Amino acid sequence: MASTIQALPTEVVYLITAGEVIDSLASVVRELVENSLDAGATRIVVSLWPQQWRIRVADNGCGMILDDLQQATTAHSTSKIRSSADLWKINSLGFRGEALHSLTTLADLEILSRTVGGKLGWRISYGNGGEVVQVEVTAIAPGTVVTVSNLFGNCSSRRQGLPTTAQQMKAVQATIQQIALCHPHVTWQIWQNDRQWFTISPAATTGQLLPQILPQVRQGDLQEVKLQLPNPCTDAINRVSPNSSLNLVVGLPDRCHRHRPDWVRVAINGRIVKTPELEQTILSAFHRTLPRDRYPICFLHLAISPDQINWNRNPAKTEIYLNEIIYWQEQITQAINQALSISSNNLKEAVHTTRVSKLLKAAETKGGYNFNPKTPNSSLPTPNSLKAVAQVSNTYIVAEHSGGMWLVEQHIAHERVLYEQLCDDWQLIPVEPPIILYQLSPAQLSQLQRIGLDIEPFGEQLWAVRNIPTPLQQRDDCAEAILELSWGGDLQTAQVAVACRSAIRNGTPMNQEEMQILLDNWQRTRNPRTCPHGRPIYLSLEESALARFFRRNWVIGKSHGI
Repeated sequence: MASTIQALPTEVVYLITAGEVIDSLASVVRELVENSLDAGATRIVVSLWPQQWRIRVADNGCGMILDDLQQATTAHSTSKIRSSADLWKINSLGFRGEALHSLTTLADLEILSRTVGGKLGWRISYGNGGEVVQVEVTAIAPGTVVTVSNLFGNCSSRRQGLPTTAQQMKAVQATIQQIALCHPHVTWQIWQNDRQWFTISPAATTGQLLPQILPQVRQGDLQEVKLQLPNPCTDAINRVSPNSSLNLVVGLPDRCHRHRPDWVRVAINGRIVKTPELEQTILSAFHRTLPRDRYPICFLHLAISPDQINWNRNPAKTEIYLNEIIYWQEQITQAINQALSISSNNLKEAVHTTRVSKLLKAAETKGGYNFNPKTPNSSLPTPNSLKAVAQVSNTYIVAEHSGGMWLVEQHIAHERVLYEQLCDDWQLIPVEPPIILYQLSPAQLSQLQRIGLDIEPFGEQLWAVRNIPTPLQQRDDCAEAILELSWGGDLQTAQVAVACRSAIRNGTPMNQEEMQILLDNWQRTRNPRTCPHGRPIYLSLEESALARFFRRNWVIGKSHGI
């Protein structure tokens, strides 16, 4: 019997390899743009002619000398690694040396480049397999221009299998936006069919850039946290590992959220990656802060020492192996808790735009708020802390801070306090006499036992509950509360129900001390912006907004007609 196993022809091998890297217009843009960023570009222009299957990427990066241009498209050629040891020191976006060679297999490729200090620019055309076809001197500003023409021209079935042009352009836009989030300092100009399609202006931080990509989100809807973190040291010799950084941008849950988890995104060392473990950590950290079936806006960028990452999981480098995953999950959870907390770092200060408004502010007398001088809360508040002023409709607490005033809804603020206390310390206490319930179904009985209640038969269709959650012990409607708990859900659902029923009701009068205690306890919660059902707890009225409304930037004398 003749052998059926044969070595593939070289051109077939190249086509298979190229298909792993270049599978769409978006993948071409991704690979070329990443090369531009590796070259230090701060301005990138992407031009697309989708009907002609042509893409051009121009940048102001460091450029290439002639020798590098002649070598750039040969198989597995790269300037970014030299040995197997370098695979654990990768600090660049590209390193496989496949993209340009794959493009010569699937399209016509031309590169123009000039180094920053070079006197001459060069234009090179490449043939199939990466061989140089034409070399000539050309006039070009420092940087590189790569033009890919007739993409998939030698593989028509590939074109037929791709989505529509509109869908491909949407994928290109998403690709560029994702890369821009990781590199906010870069200016982007995107053209389609010789018309400007969209631009992305540079920003100091990702949080300042994000509203350009999500126009419905305002700058004030976001909170940004930057942390320096030690890398987990896995070396038995206890070597010193350099620090990592964590950049987190979250949409505040009382202001913005999504119908889908499409804006829970993770980037590592300049590239968006798929990391289900970290994405689930983010979703868990936002649990019980958003309305039902809503998801957060969260962009996480970790800059980690390269020895913590293995990029060799996917040809597109979108999936990775990350060492010490539990450590990073813990750091992410802490960072999200910090972003959602209310502290001196994220209470806005008053902004005065004129010299007169500052003088008026200094000249205003401070009114007294009838604080009981015997209570510990009677002293002047520390900067950026909340001070209870009054109660409106026995529902809203008026609170003052150095940057303005807030209205805090007392029931849901108390509900957030109780819920987190129950999560941290779920205690069931004996009750005597027992609470008697009537006609419980087997499902209700099983549910109460599942959340830890001690329940036993007490007669025909009667049941005695001998312990209850601590917050319910002083309530007259304890039996109704237990029946509510019996209707299903996990322990966390039960904790939400107990917190909601036990919280102070709207319409309940509160004295100054009670209001201040509630404000102090609420500010210390991990997620003070929303209740466990996702409703916003407070309304902020900043001093600058109040000054604008009351037109306090008037000029003395002029306002009197002088």
